Parts: sequence; structure tokens; C-alpha cells
Amino acid sequence: MPAARDRDAEEAAPLAPPARLLPSLAAVYRAQLSRARVARIPLLFVATFQSIGIMVLMRGVVDGGSEARAVVAGSTVLVVAFVALNLLAQYFGQLRATGGLDHYATLPVPPAAVVLGAAGAYASFTVPGTVVTAVTGAVLFGLPLGHLWLLAAVVPLSGAALSGLGAALGLLAPRQEFATLLGQLGMSAALLLGVLPAERMPEPIGWARDLLPSTYGVEALARAFDPRPDWTAVALDLAVCGVVGVLSLAVATWAYRRAAVR
Repeated sequence: MPAARDRDAEEAAPLAPPARLLPSLAAVYRAQLSRARVARIPLLFVATFQSIGIMVLMRGVVDGGSEARAVVAGSTVLVVAFVALNLLAQYFGQLRATGGLDHYATLPVPPAAVVLGAAGAYASFTVPGTVVTAVTGAVLFGLPLGHLWLLAAVVPLSGAALSGLGAALGLLAPRQEFATLLGQLGMSAALLLGVLPAERMPEPIGWARDLLPSTYGVEALARAFDPRPDWTAVALDLAVCGVVGVLSLAVATWAYRRAAVR
């Protein structure tokens, strides 16, 4: 009888409470950031070198003014696009193809924590490259450096929008190869539509540029190189970037749930 009562007590014991979002998010973020430091440093160097090389090439075409500000801002945000969009799309595409999502599905963490933690780690990883690119471009084109503190807002907001898009592409792609292709196409779009001055683009291309999430981060950063920035326009651009980031991360979370249960 005592053994039966002990067994009944064990069966009636309550389950452990589910993991909360913020502690889970912090744990996934630290794990992903540690992994990124080891595996992604060479790729960050490539992204930074690529953006600086583009600015050097454009220096022979663009002298200064609004076009120079657009080139430097676009090249800086391109570092974010390379890591947060392209590499994150490949990462989630690989997880889905190799069954890595099954590992995360067994952990007692909310799906949002997995997506937000990975997105935050990849976006944070771009900070050194964006700072180096922005400072190098400003010196190269003779732009003022006084408002570069705006990178503290542009990088996380652009990173959120592009990370959410990259994660969604990787999770929704039917095959790993398609995830890689979509990530590369997204980065190419950020390159062509973000680095080239908007006034030199045909109107239909300008419409496509307005649909790209990174465009608003580019516009906000370009205004920071103005001696007297229009702070209202900067705030509006950053607000649009933030809204797109929330929506894209929500779509990525839904795509994670969809892929994890398949």
C-alpha cells in the first residue's frame, strides 16, 4: 500500500512549467552568437571587404553629394544583408534539410525564442563590419562623421527586418538549394537597389526598391551623412524598418512552427 500511494503521488506530480520567452531567447542568442564567432568571422571579413571594394569602385563614378551618401549608406547596410539575410537563409535551410529543426523542437523553448535568438545573433555579428564600412566610406567620400551614432538604431532595425526575411526564406524553401538561392538573390537585390543612387534608377526599379526592407535603413543612414539631417524623415524611415522587422520575424516564427511539425 505505501508503495502504491507513492506511485500515485508521483503520477499526480505537476509538470514543470514551460520555459519563459526571455530566458529562452537569451540562451539561444548566446549559443548562436558563440557559434557565429567561430564559423562566421571569415565571412564577415568577406562582407566588409566586398562593401569597401564597391565604394572604392563607385568613387570613380560618384564625386559627392546625395549620391555619395547613398553609396556609403547602401554599402554599410549591405554588410547586414550579407550576414542577416543571406547567411541566415542558408542556416535555416540547412537546419530544415538535415533535421536540425528536430533538435530545437525537442527543447522546452518557445518557437519565437529560436527565431529571435538566431536572428539577433546574426544581426549583432554584423556590428564590427558596419562600423568599419561606414567610417571608411565617410573618409573616402569626405562625408561628416558626427552622426554615425545613428548606426546604433539602423543596424538592429535593419538587421531585424533582414533577419526575419532570411529566416522565413530558409524555412519556407522546399529544398536547401532553394534557400541558398533565395538568400543570394535577396543579397543581390540589397546590393543593386541599395548601393546605386535612387535618382539614377528607372521608375519601375524604384518601386521594387521601396519594397525592400533594407531600403529604409539605407535612407535613414544616408540622411545621417547630411550636415543637417532631417530627423523627422530619419525617424519615419526607422519606424518603417521596425514595423517590417516585427512583421518579418512574425512570419519567420510561423514558418518555424510549420517546418518543425512536418
